[in-house]
Amino acid sequence: MPLPYLLLDHLCVNYEAAGHVHTAVRDLSLSLARGEIGCLLGPSGCGKTTVLRAVCGFEPLAGGRIVLDGHEVANAQSSEPPERRHVGVVFQDYALFPHLDVARNIVFGIGRMARGERQARVEMLAERVGLAGALKKYPHELSGGQQQRVALARALAPAPALLLLDEPFSNLDLDLRERLAVEVREIIQASGATAILVTHDQHEAFAMADRIGVMHAGAIAQWSPARELWHAPANRVVADFIGRGALIPGTFRGNADGGGISLELGELAVSPGLADKLLRSAANDAYPVNVDVLLRADDIAHDPASPFEGTLVRRAFRGADQLYTLRLASGREVIARVDSELAHEVGERVGLRLSVEHPVAFATNAGGV
Repeated sequence: MPLPYLLLDHLCVNYEAAGHVHTAVRDLSLSLARGEIGCLLGPSGCGKTTVLRAVCGFEPLAGGRIVLDGHEVANAQSSEPPERRHVGVVFQDYALFPHLDVARNIVFGIGRMARGERQARVEMLAERVGLAGALKKYPHELSGGQQQRVALARALAPAPALLLLDEPFSNLDLDLRERLAVEVREIIQASGATAILVTHDQHEAFAMADRIGVMHAGAIAQWSPARELWHAPANRVVADFIGRGALIPGTFRGNADGGGISLELGELAVSPGLADKLLRSAANDAYPVNVDVLLRADDIAHDPASPFEGTLVRRAFRGADQLYTLRLASGREVIARVDSELAHEVGERVGLRLSVEHPVAFATNAGGV
């Protein structure tokens, strides 16, 4: 098995505030193969930007090590300076030089190249990021998306060993973010770079990354491809964050060959794999097993003939469909994606049925995050 191109091995990063030492990153490990794009995904304060700063060389390690292309660049005792790590960074605010045109912004990091080589590199990157006709323009003459492309081209110009992107789309309109994320992924792949993206937006993460680490309290709760995060979240933290679902209590009855879960909205069939997991994780071999079931918007369908109902709390029209937020008899709320033609009023009772293709459930007394 080939060695990873990037290895973060049990990283720990501390900082001191008001005379106390706080741990910002704890026992964090991940690896990327050459040419892969990874993502650290999580809310503000979870430690994802601190990880990026440690990889850059801006934060010392309290524990663990960072290995890049087979070379250990940092551990708790020593650290190579940022300029020797050969890492490119695309900052949240792009950090373009306002007094330099596009060409001179891109060329900034490759001043030691021969003039002809520099010119060829700038023209190639400008073509790759779709700015071949804008080399003489200044940052204030560009749109936000174009400025982001200039920042990307500048970071790629020295052919870095690793490319880091810190919330690169946060200053852009929502409609532009996901489309640009796909385009940036294509640009990075064409360059052959290995990259890590930091974001709080799961749509950006899904559009760009080969592997995603959902972060919680300074640690990675799960490091997986997007499909696994969605269909097989490792714990409640991931289940709650990915897809913005609701965890609804239920009761599992069955054995390792399968069974069913009784919920407030009806019965849910359980596969042998999930049944075995629930039985093994239940504390004290309790039976039947009390569980929390993840229900996302696609898991609940409108059905006027159903005996199960929810009260419409609010609705959000999205063109081809709507998102209904509904309060169940227990007071818990769920979200359902329904046809845009439906016109229920807030406060109205709405018939619902389960439509779950990939059940996700956790034993409630299993412990863990």
